[in-house]
Amino acid sequence: MKQIAKQFFRLLLFTVVYWVLVSCFFLLIRFYAIGQEQNITVDPMKYVSVLEWIDLGVYFGCFIGVFYTLIEFIFDKYLLKKLYLGLSILLRTFVYIVLLVSVLTLIMRIAEYRMDLDLPNEMGWWRTSPIFWISLAYFSACSLVFSFIKMAVEKFGSSTFFSMLIGKYRKPTEEQRIFMFLDLKDSTSIAENLGHFRYSSFIQDCFLDLNQVIEKYEAEVYQYVGDEAVLSWSYKKGMYRNNCVHLFFAFQHRIEKRKLYYREKYGVVPEFKAGLHGGKLIVVEVGSIKKELAYHGDVINTTARIQSECNSYGELLLISKALLKHLAIGQSYTTSDLGNLRLKGKQQSIQMYAIRKKDT
Repeated sequence: MKQIAKQFFRLLLFTVVYWVLVSCFFLLIRFYAIGQEQNITVDPMKYVSVLEWIDLGVYFGCFIGVFYTLIEFIFDKYLLKKLYLGLSILLRTFVYIVLLVSVLTLIMRIAEYRMDLDLPNEMGWWRTSPIFWISLAYFSACSLVFSFIKMAVEKFGSSTFFSMLIGKYRKPTEEQRIFMFLDLKDSTSIAENLGHFRYSSFIQDCFLDLNQVIEKYEAEVYQYVGDEAVLSWSYKKGMYRNNCVHLFFAFQHRIEKRKLYYREKYGVVPEFKAGLHGGKLIVVEVGSIKKELAYHGDVINTTARIQSECNSYGELLLISKALLKHLAIGQSYTTSDLGNLRLKGKQQSIQMYAIRKKDT
């Protein structure tokens, strides 16, 4: 519940700031254009100052932002899985138009009162008003921009999206990152028992549960590959309060809380194993048709190899010594030295440890 509240208020802050800026810009334009549309000579400064008009924009921007956040949050969290994408878009569009008509009617009435003008604001005024259709086009375009930014942030993460926006990764860039390869145990037998339709739904539920803990521990999803998820952190975020370790056990805890759901729907409770490793590698934008970030370096291959050793040692979470020595593992966990292991495809051995959560 706390995580949902945090997600809501983060979205609220971003949405309100965005729509305040959009509304202030729009009302500033209307402030100087309103007299011409009435075919009269009006000195707007005679009736109300620019600052007062901007203040009105802030007020209505907050109003729109709050309702926009509620609509987006309700659809994304509670209705997205129940509605087809097309129906979801139609319903949102209808709600946004109703919201826009209401807000513009209030703006017209306040402007009419402050500037002593006869402006259209009677019932149904918007059907034949050019002001409304101009406003609809403007706010629709702004809504599309907002949706684009929101989807890009969800796909890449806010910091990565901003870095791509300023062209940071147009050329290969060296960074130090932490990676986790997270894989479903016994995936072959589960897929055979469930069949491909139910298995796909099973994996979808697993990753939806994973997504509930990702934001709290500041991870970024690099990619989903079948029943495997590849997560990534900057060194600073991954090591902060042991985020890269806590995420795995938080994911385990969430699945444990929902084990009754999984048993009733699929007859099996998922169990995941993971490998953790970090180091320097190259980050670069690739592709022009479907542009995305690519990570090149030995860190990726080594992390995948570490994860593949989980079954051999009967462990759920393995980590390299190179990464473990930078973490301050607390009293909640125990570590076991598995020695120097020669990973498949590598000439040099790597020292690995198992991390387990203490029984409480």
